[in-house]
Amino acid sequence: MFTKIEDFAAEWTSEAELTATVLDALTDDSLGQEVIEGRRMLGQIAWHLVRSLHFMTTLGLTFEAPSRGEEAPDSAAFIASEYRQISKNLLNAVRTQWNDESLRESVMIHEEAWLNGSSLRYTIMHQAHHRGQMTVLMRQAGLRMPNVYGPTYDAWVEKGIAPLI
Repeated sequence: MFTKIEDFAAEWTSEAELTATVLDALTDDSLGQEVIEGRRMLGQIAWHLVRSLHFMTTLGLTFEAPSRGEEAPDSAAFIASEYRQISKNLLNAVRTQWNDESLRESVMIHEEAWLNGSSLRYTIMHQAHHRGQMTVLMRQAGLRMPNVYGPTYDAWVEKGIAPLI
């Protein structure tokens, strides 16, 4: 749980940049990559990640939603651009509409109390969860994997270092 707005802001800024790096690596052709038939495709997961940030408005924050509805766009560049915008909107809303005390307040969602500071942590973890899903599908689609929390297998090989297995 976050107890200070600026602690969230620092972590969000870092995590949002990692997510943007992953989204930047997508191509329009890769958006249709699926793990199995009938499940979310890569583009749908990416778009869900963008749209899900607007969920924070249920906690009383006010900020602009993505400019499109639920159907995933067919442009990887558009998805990445929309992510950058809503990510900034969320951070600005937290910084301007809440204070450190607001993080200890709770909101009832589906008959369960959610602390604002815990919801911010959950939002970061939700984003990391979907980044992980996306990187698996990206590899299946033949895309170059960006470094996220460290070098990728390919980055190690390019440096002449045997990757850990």
